[in-house]
Amino acid sequence: MRYIGRFAPSPTGPLHAGSLVAALASWLDARAHNGQWLVRIEDIDTPRCVKGADQGILEQLAAFGLVTDGEPAWQSQRTHLYENALFHLINKGWVYPCGCSRKEIEGVYVSQGQGIARLSAAIYPGTCRDGLNGKPARAWRLNVQAVMEALHIPQTLQWHDRRMGHQQQDVAREVGDFVLKRADGLWAYQLAVVVDDADQGITHVVRGEDLHDNTARQILLQKALGLPAPIYMHTPLVMGENGEKLSKQNGALALDLRDTLATLNKAAKVLRLNPCETSMEDALYEWTQAWLTSKSLV
Repeated sequence: MRYIGRFAPSPTGPLHAGSLVAALASWLDARAHNGQWLVRIEDIDTPRCVKGADQGILEQLAAFGLVTDGEPAWQSQRTHLYENALFHLINKGWVYPCGCSRKEIEGVYVSQGQGIARLSAAIYPGTCRDGLNGKPARAWRLNVQAVMEALHIPQTLQWHDRRMGHQQQDVAREVGDFVLKRADGLWAYQLAVVVDDADQGITHVVRGEDLHDNTARQILLQKALGLPAPIYMHTPLVMGENGEKLSKQNGALALDLRDTLATLNKAAKVLRLNPCETSMEDALYEWTQAWLTSKSLV
């Protein structure tokens, strides 16, 4: 099997230290497997995208020697693929229109006496699964149980993560029917990433551990669409001063390009790779050689 990996940043601002760890890990994994490394700009959430951030990200990656092996792809140019995938699922009877607002969904939990702290992760209660009851359609949701029953998928999905080991999740119980097309007309991440990975022939996904919880939903969608599942590995996160994942929301700074080797060494340390003090080119070569044999992630 020919290895094809990818790095898929969202252009909501410049890359930061956490982004570089994921980019470096995915690049090293592709190189260590004599594979291809692609860059995909995930810009479907247009209200969050920053003008010019996509080109800035490509320039940042190039400054660290991380250059895509093919032309970069932009999700905003691939919406016809998502339309086709949704149409396929509609024809199967595995999706349904939903007219619920977030406030209405939260109201269901409040009426059951469940705490407000749980509402942000509330599982959709299936209100529109059997019809809109006069409400206008707002979004499209995947009927998780219908897919699992039709395809004879075990209630608990199981998979192997190359770093985290055996994983499992009961999507119907722990996640519920999830959105494929949002109320604002934008495509949901879950559908777009599954369609893109298959279309680009991605065989291995190396990404940050914050995306680990998405894996079961994506495997389920792959099965529903008849698409192959990549091999997954989730890398450690870089934490901010507040103890939470480093992100733009908690003050993550853009990558320091004044000393690219020092910045790369910091990312390598998170991946448990030995520092290199000679040159950036030497560092990338040494880490590629060490990736599959050292006490790194794999």
